[in-house]
Amino acid sequence: MGAAFLTACGTSTSGADASHPDKITVDYAFYSPTSLVLKEFGWLEEAFEEGTEIEYVLSHGSNRALEFLSGGSIDFGSTAGAAALMAKSNNSPIKNVYIYSQPEWTALAANADSGIQSVADLEGKKVAATLGTDPYIFLIRALNEHGLTSNDIEVVPLQHSDGANALATGQVDAWAGLDPHMARQELETDAELFYRNTEFNTYGFLNVRESFAEQYPEAVDKVIEAYEKARVWALENPEETAEILAKEADIDGSVASLQLERNDFSNPVPGDEHRESLKEAGDVLQRSGDIDESLDIEELVNELIDSSYAERVIED
Repeated sequence: MGAAFLTACGTSTSGADASHPDKITVDYAFYSPTSLVLKEFGWLEEAFEEGTEIEYVLSHGSNRALEFLSGGSIDFGSTAGAAALMAKSNNSPIKNVYIYSQPEWTALAANADSGIQSVADLEGKKVAATLGTDPYIFLIRALNEHGLTSNDIEVVPLQHSDGANALATGQVDAWAGLDPHMARQELETDAELFYRNTEFNTYGFLNVRESFAEQYPEAVDKVIEAYEKARVWALENPEETAEILAKEADIDGSVASLQLERNDFSNPVPGDEHRESLKEAGDVLQRSGDIDESLDIEELVNELIDSSYAERVIED
């Protein structure tokens, strides 16, 4: 770890001043195990030991985190990259400053007796998805790849946990899932992931409000440093990380372990691979009408991703 990392995570600051606010509000999410580790050990509280209060807010999905960010009720929010891009296209004042994981956190799921074996089988079917999140975007991309659009199915807009329940009770034919709910359905109801595509899962983005970053750049550095401490700990302690996830999300340990197996925590600095992933997602979303066709996707991606903070803080 670099000197800046050790200082931020082990030494108190001089208190709230022009560089450190009186309060920082961050979200935590079951789809972001790193955020749960951070919250569990209080490393943000240590980094801002004097004069800055840390408040945690639960995000149930990217859509909620983005609503909180846009409304100013949180300063840092955990989302999928493509969801952040959609929000940016609607003038959400956010920027991505850190990658908390590369997950395969979404796939298309159906019950074992549904008769659905491919994306083509979804035509005319009810499919649950949470609008504005990576599972919804994954669904749109999967349909596009197989010559279909959202007009060929009935999208049932439900929050992630409600979509899982709707699939389990037969209220929908399929579901664009999200871990840990998806892992739970696999293990507890024998739901089948009939379509998986790692490349269509965009990365886990830690976003900050632009106005916060402009006013408190040193605080952004400290938050990233604390996240980095949590990421490294999660890499070195997978079993303990699964226990934290199971406790926070109130799920079985086997479900938590399956979710963690589908997360790669190795590359936290936003870079070209993340930009390329978002450009590909953005092109599909633009063709589907989810992003205004007049917008320049590459420009949007470059406005969203700001790697300077992580590059400054994290040493190879």
